[in-house]
Amino acid sequence: MFLEVKNITKKFDDTDVLKGIDFNLEKGQVLSIIGSSGSGKTTLLRCLNFLETPDTGTIFVDGDCIFNAGDTHKKSFEEIRENRLSFGLVFQSFNLFPQYSVMENLMLAPKLRVKEKVKKEKLPKAELKKMYEEIHAKALDILASVGLSEKVDAYPCQLSGGQQQRVSIARALMLDPDILFFDEPTSALDPEITGEVLKVIKSLAARNMTMIIVTHEMNFAREVSDKIVFMDAGVVAAEGTPKEIFESENERLHHFLASFNNAQ
Repeated sequence: MFLEVKNITKKFDDTDVLKGIDFNLEKGQVLSIIGSSGSGKTTLLRCLNFLETPDTGTIFVDGDCIFNAGDTHKKSFEEIRENRLSFGLVFQSFNLFPQYSVMENLMLAPKLRVKEKVKKEKLPKAELKKMYEEIHAKALDILASVGLSEKVDAYPCQLSGGQQQRVSIARALMLDPDILFFDEPTSALDPEITGEVLKVIKSLAARNMTMIIVTHEMNFAREVSDKIVFMDAGVVAAEGTPKEIFESENERLHHFLASFNNAQ
């Protein structure tokens, strides 16, 4: 298994938000997480990306344990950051830096990363310039892949919501994450521009990008996913292929899907 998540729990004050989450994912697969508001979907995503620290559990990526709640060794900021680089996270609210252009948003984190590398390894300044040029070329390629080549010098305020979200996806791809996470990637978008973002995500799936998507787009989840996890009250209440999930006789899942369809 490429990703193994075992017994992840998380409590806030006296509220158990995650009550022992287990699931696996093969490399190149797409997993969609669905469920009602408050079921723990976003908290799980934040735990997997180390924005929250699970109370118990382990996380393995490609055989390496990158988190073990039982490990008494307190990880340094550098270790946490290095583990976090295994994952890319696309937020529902874009989170672009408004003072930077599209190109600057994409290049910021990779430039900081190589600058630290040059300093640590005492490489010549010419090497840094070369790395910056490579980052710039990579950013151009990724922007082209999400259909935004003409927006290189634009600022976030000059972009539509759909364009901003595509920039956010491009920025996440700049660090070559092992797994790309999406937290309700279309929830902040008008329905008419949701399609352009979903099209980009579908193109990533076609390129075998390993992804975990928290989504309320049921038709999209059915179409793009290899596996779907249905969360309810902090637990995995159902898990399976899209066919198994949407044809399930699980009473709670059936009620969720029925209420969702009625709301359309």
